[in-house]
Amino acid sequence: QVQLVESGGGLVQAGGSLRISCVMSGGTASSYAMGWFRQVPGKEREFVASISWNGDNTYYGDSVKGRFTISNDNGKNTVHLQMGSLKPEDTAVYYCVAEKTWYSTSLFRRAGDFGSWGQGTQVTVSS
Repeated sequence: QVQLVESGGGLVQAGGSLRISCVMSGGTASSYAMGWFRQVPGKEREFVASISWNGDNTYYGDSVKGRFTISNDNGKNTVHLQMGSLKPEDTAVYYCVAEKTWYSTSLFRRAGDFGSWGQGTQVTVSS
């Protein structure tokens, strides 16, 4: 199982931007579909975005579509989430996820599809 370490979380004002990143170790990112989920205490985990390991396919949750962009850099075993037009309701702990796949275009969107999870990074958007 790979290890995922998120970074880049913090406090940002509403309307601002923030980029969070996730570095994978113990595996090769070019064999893993990756993504992001987020969770607020007391609420269900929410799908944010996912990307195929070749980077050609992406999928976004409805609440972030058009504002967030997921990208990967397989040479650095890293996936990024660029967040823009942030809203207070984007406040959550953001978790990086990964799942090994043979297919470069595979895309997952359910929490149960991902076998590896990071520890999370807090993103707080102030109003």
